[in-house]
Amino acid sequence: MDIIYAAEKPSIAKLLSEHTCEAIGPEEIDVVENPEETGSFRIDWRFKRFMLSPNGEIAPDELELLRSGF
Repeated sequence: MDIIYAAEKPSIAKLLSEHTCEAIGPEEIDVVENPEETGSFRIDWRFKRFMLSPNGEIAPDELELLRSGF
């Protein structure tokens, strides 16, 4: 039996909105399958990239540069 995972952008945008505490619309994100982990997705939003795991957890995909106040 083949199992097919589908990314539904409205649901993913809602999860990302909750994670970042910002309103994010489906048209603001780009979602692609993650070839490194079955059932997970990469989410591009503005200049940031997140990972959505099969169990629904969202985390930054890479280290983010923290800017100082200098």
